[in-house]
Amino acid sequence: MPCAAAHTARRTLWRMARCEVCGNEYGMSFEVHAQGAVHVFDCFACAIHRMAPICEHCRVQIIGQGVEAEGRWYCGAHCARAEGKVGIVDRA
Repeated sequence: MPCAAAHTARRTLWRMARCEVCGNEYGMSFEVHAQGAVHVFDCFACAIHRMAPICEHCRVQIIGQGVEAEGRWYCGAHCARAEGKVGIVDRA
């Protein structure tokens, strides 16, 4: 049965890894390499939970571009201005 053999061979190629956020062991996990560290996740939701910066003003996780001002991260210009940062504008 060539189909069964191919399916078994494919299955053995996946390395089970444990997500560092939820602990799920998943054969299709992935690694994110950032700032010299390697992180393992089973889904994008867990990666966002662990890796996304937090807005200094409203405390939301920044999934998009965000705004950096004086070494601090904000979800947008509105929050940066609310924290007293001047000259920050969103792109239009």
